[in-house]
Amino acid sequence: MAETNQLNEHISALDAMKKYPSSLYYRGDLTLLDRLKISIVGSRRPSAYTQQMTYELAKKLSSAGVCIVSGAAMGVDAIAHNAAGANNTIAIMANGLDIRYPAVNRSLITAVENEGLVLSQFEDGKKAAQWSFVVRNELVVALGDVLIVTQADEKSGSMRSVEYALKMGKQVYVLLHRMGESEGTNSLLRSGKAKAIYNIDAFIEPYGLTAKNLDNPFLLFCQNRPTYEEAVQRYPQEVFQYELEGKIDIIAGCVVVI
Repeated sequence: MAETNQLNEHISALDAMKKYPSSLYYRGDLTLLDRLKISIVGSRRPSAYTQQMTYELAKKLSSAGVCIVSGAAMGVDAIAHNAAGANNTIAIMANGLDIRYPAVNRSLITAVENEGLVLSQFEDGKKAAQWSFVVRNELVVALGDVLIVTQADEKSGSMRSVEYALKMGKQVYVLLHRMGESEGTNSLLRSGKAKAIYNIDAFIEPYGLTAKNLDNPFLLFCQNRPTYEEAVQRYPQEVFQYELEGKIDIIAGCVVVI
């Protein structure tokens, strides 16, 4: 069984949160934090259409080298984790990592612990509460480069996640739904707060570029647009070598793969 460890490394993506977490705990593979990440959230009771589209979207993104972040809840979260594969997903928990909640996802959470990465702001023994899910949602959003909501009611945790994403300046994407279904995401489209995914393959195409870098830890790290200082601290030789070779560039203080 995996052991809970305290994460002392600074994660720059979390600077976008209202307050950087005072404590972070993990089980699993921290190198997933270096990958390009997309957060996928949605209803705990998704329609058959949403289930199919969420699975296809997460699976194809994962195949393109994108790490999928979600909250390990029933419904859309579990589908996204499963589609990505346990070794390419990050599950954010609303409780201590010694508690596998919800119980229906116990085997999924255990697989992610062993092959992927689970994170929590709560120490072992802490049970989930209504407020801790809100805390969990902010962390899910902060870790991803963008947020995808595949189905949501007007008043739901997923819509709260959208609020976090907009405050952090992150792009929000949603699936298209018929009138009367997924009223939350439909309202986001009407208000211009989200963009629609009209074609999954077309949406994923730009992210396919990361697949070329899957075997290169440095280029994977750079997909997350780290600051120049962060890159030099972690990969000093590679930064200078790849900059000379024209494989990376420094834009607005961040390292960008060309």
